[in-house]
Amino acid sequence: MFRSDKRNARAVSAITTLIAEGTVIRGDVQFDGGLHLDGRIEGSISASGPNAVLTLSAKGHIVGEVRASNAVINGAVKGDIHAAERLELAPGARVDGNVYYKVLEMAGGAQVNGKMVYRGDVPLQISHESERSASEATSGEATPAEA
Repeated sequence: MFRSDKRNARAVSAITTLIAEGTVIRGDVQFDGGLHLDGRIEGSISASGPNAVLTLSAKGHIVGEVRASNAVINGAVKGDIHAAERLELAPGARVDGNVYYKVLEMAGGAQVNGKMVYRGDVPLQISHESERSASEATSGEATPAEA
């Protein structure tokens, strides 16, 4: 009945801002904490903080770029979405733009008209010095300094 998996363990902000249905904001919006959008924003949305959450309801619309650590989308977005940590696309999500994510949960019925690009951890690069010493160690040959 009560699960103790990673999803329940993650810390996210409570809703601190509500933009109600019928409200239209023309311009860029920056927020910290939790933003719940039932209205319409025509401009970019930017969240600060690793626990910031954007929640777009089925009634909500965004025309512009979205940048947030965490986002739950169930409405319409016309623009790119950049989710630094987690992105949930609910059944009513309609995205017309590219989606950049680290962790993605997409429900049946959600639509994305654009690229879906995974932005996970960047793999470590091995320098040429490290590659040479590793290959010499596996071949068993001594280097000129050791001879």
